[in-house]
Amino acid sequence: MARRPNARTLFVSDLHLGTPDAQAQLLLNLMRLVRPERLYLVGDVFDLIAMKRRAISVLDTHQQRLVRHILRLARTGCEVIYIPGNHDAAFRTFCGETFRSIEVRRDAVHVTKDGRRLLVSHGDEFDGHFKAPRWKLVVGEMALHTMRRTNRWTVQARRRMGRPYWSLSAALKRRSSNVKTFAGAFRQSALARVRRENVDGYIGGHIHIPFFGECEGFVYCNDGDWVENCTALVEEFDGRLRLVDWENKTLVDDPRPPSGQREKTEAEDWLADEEVGVAPG
Repeated sequence: MARRPNARTLFVSDLHLGTPDAQAQLLLNLMRLVRPERLYLVGDVFDLIAMKRRAISVLDTHQQRLVRHILRLARTGCEVIYIPGNHDAAFRTFCGETFRSIEVRRDAVHVTKDGRRLLVSHGDEFDGHFKAPRWKLVVGEMALHTMRRTNRWTVQARRRMGRPYWSLSAALKRRSSNVKTFAGAFRQSALARVRRENVDGYIGGHIHIPFFGECEGFVYCNDGDWVENCTALVEEFDGRLRLVDWENKTLVDDPRPPSGQREKTEAEDWLADEEVGVAPG
């Protein structure tokens, strides 16, 4: 028998299943703690590009368990909405259709319990807005692959030593001025679309840089990823939004909670210092 939901909505993106970098076990841990009425899969759930490159068609044990858990949620009454990203763009062919109780959409407008209308998309539609020399893109891609490979070894070593999860690549990226500039440009592109579509805010993924705050009077959230940061966005039953980690620990609380006091966290100060946290209202 399915357990009762304990949250209204869960947003997760950039799982990159099919790669050795996917932290499926940590996401499964979160999804056992957070049982939502509605689940948004905000793109790059599967990394079809990497799977094709590595000629892999079978997910590892932890990734298979995660997929089975999501299918079980859909089968037992959770509304599951899948918004494909650029790494699983082949599934965009099926937008508007439903498979095994999972709706496939190009994007969506989510209405929180307290009435905020939030545009949800993967975010790769903003890629054309960023201009950089070709050589810088190539060097950046090479550096990213090197960091992820190093991160994989670090995660495995810490796991063998019984140490908690920590991402070297995420820490390095947060200290990069280029990454901060890119994240800011992405945020401005998302806010421009929010204004055009006359909604109250934006939720996306794609860039693997978690952020949650109020920007220029709008709610803006990048829910992160499950390759490096392992973060997600949770909506409580009253409409309160929280950026959380794999243990459902609040990293950043709702900048304008619908009820009660706003929770101030240590993680928020640390994230804000590196310009990846809550923005001032």
